[in-house]
Amino acid sequence: MKKNRKYIIWIGIIAFLFVGYFIADSFLFNGVKPRIINDNGFQANYFVKKDTEKKASIVLIGGGQWGDYWGQQFAEIGFVGLSLHYTGREGLPKLPEEINLEYFENAIKWLKKQPEVDPDKIIVMGASRNAELSLVIASIFPKLVRGVIAYAPSSVSWSNTVLPYNSNDLKPSWKYQGIDIPYIPMDKISGNESNKIETLEYWKSGLAKTDFLTQATIRVEKINGPILLFSGKDDMVWPSSLMADMIEQRIKENNFKYSFQNIKYEEAGHLISSNPKSNSDFRIGKININGKDYEFEYGGTNEGDNKAKQDAKMRLLDFIEKI
Repeated sequence: MKKNRKYIIWIGIIAFLFVGYFIADSFLFNGVKPRIINDNGFQANYFVKKDTEKKASIVLIGGGQWGDYWGQQFAEIGFVGLSLHYTGREGLPKLPEEINLEYFENAIKWLKKQPEVDPDKIIVMGASRNAELSLVIASIFPKLVRGVIAYAPSSVSWSNTVLPYNSNDLKPSWKYQGIDIPYIPMDKISGNESNKIETLEYWKSGLAKTDFLTQATIRVEKINGPILLFSGKDDMVWPSSLMADMIEQRIKENNFKYSFQNIKYEEAGHLISSNPKSNSDFRIGKININGKDYEFEYGGTNEGDNKAKQDAKMRLLDFIEKI
């Protein structure tokens, strides 16, 4: 009897803590909790308030903490956020290579059917290589996407081999209907005898491959809506400001009919692509090349990044309001 009584007491304590957690959570959490989407051919967190009707929606390419942060931010002010994963989870490709764009097409078509969503106001948003992918998606699906927000963007598509953890065989990063999205072919970045590596020149060497540049350039003029670009002039990871200028040049040459903004920040680096609440105190990143860890610089300064992120957030929200 004593043993049974002890078990009953422990079960009671566990039940109390379990119920208490959810009660406390309901009082302490004042954000918008996501609906997990995992049964419509894609995996995402869907952020929306219950009373939202026919509002602009932002598809956050890549998902994760970054996508969830923005998804919640957008939902709290009355928009809709879809934090969309596409690699690294069970049922999804392990590596970001030969990614089928049909996956994103399917997710956006699902989103258009939701009662909270205005089907004519769907925007895609991404940072760094996900900014590259966002621009590609918007250019391939002009009937589905009506605007793009790109942090630290790319003007071209790159091969899978730009990422050291991808497979060694040269492949496209993106595909549609079984056809490769044209890309700049790159050898994998090489290590050295030191413990530091500069990545900026690696990417610039790719942009110098003029034989491939024309075909690999993203057809941004086909995007059926406004474009907003953010970059740090001191980005030491890749030449995002240079590539933003290349996008702008193409826009001008093709008489783009929608608004276009190319916002570049002084004393800011690659970390402006992180969410505005994150701390930019860490200035050094790590990358593993052939089993050896190397340090690389993000560029910019703490103050420069933080100012850029706050200003970009205001411009971003204004951009969405006007979609």
